[in-house]
Amino acid sequence: MTQANRQTVPPAPQRRRPAAPAFPPEFQAAKIMALDSPPLVQILKDPAATVFQKGKACMRLAMVGTKDAVPALAALLADPQLSHYARFGLVPIPEPAVDEALRGALRKLKGKLLVGVIDSIGQRRDALAVEPLAKLMYDPDAETAQAAAAALGMIGGPRAAAVLKDGLLKTKGALRAAVASSGLVCAEGLMAKGDRQQAFALLDVLSRMDIPKPVRLAAMHSTIAAETALGRPR
Repeated sequence: MTQANRQTVPPAPQRRRPAAPAFPPEFQAAKIMALDSPPLVQILKDPAATVFQKGKACMRLAMVGTKDAVPALAALLADPQLSHYARFGLVPIPEPAVDEALRGALRKLKGKLLVGVIDSIGQRRDALAVEPLAKLMYDPDAETAQAAAAALGMIGGPRAAAVLKDGLLKTKGALRAAVASSGLVCAEGLMAKGDRQQAFALLDVLSRMDIPKPVRLAAMHSTIAAETALGRPR
C-alpha cells in the first residue's frame, strides 16, 4: 500500500476527568473545623446558619470550647436535630458551668432528649446531680428511669451507692436489673478509689439470691478478687 492510499486515523479523543464537585459554602466543614471558640459560638447563635454548620461547630467546640461557649451549646439541648451535637461539644469542656447547664436541662426536657442529657451527666460524673437523678430513677418513662440508674452508677460515691441500694428494694423487672447493674459499676468505682468498706457493703447486697444472676455472679467474683488480691490492705 502506497503512502497516498493510507488513510490517516485520527487520534482517539482524550477523556476529561470530571471536575471535583464544588461544595456550597454551608457544607465546607474544613473551614469550620479550623476555627477557634469565639467564631464557633457566633455560628451557633446565627439564625441563618444551617444545621450542618452548627453541628460542625459543636464538634469543633468539643476540642477548643471554653466557658464562653457553654450558654450557646446549652441553648441547643432542646433542639431535636442538634441536641446530640451540643452534648458532644459540652461534655469535654472542663468547666462547672457545663454541669450546671446539664442539671438545669433535667427540669426542662423529656423523652430521648432527657435521656441524652442524663447520659452526659453520667459521663461527667457530676456528684451534684445524684439527688435529681435519684428522683428520675422512678420516672414513669422506662428509658428515662434506666438512664438515671446507669448515670448514678457512673457517678459513683457513697451517696449514689445508697440510692442504688434503696432502689433495689423499690424497683422490679427491667428497672431493677438496670439498678443492679449500675450498683456493680458503682461498687467497682468505690473499690478503685480505695473505699473498700463501702464497696464491700454494696457487693454484699448485690450477691444476694434475689439479685439477677449475671450481676450476682459478677458481684461474687469481684468480692473474691478484691479479697485475694496481692495488693489488698492487710
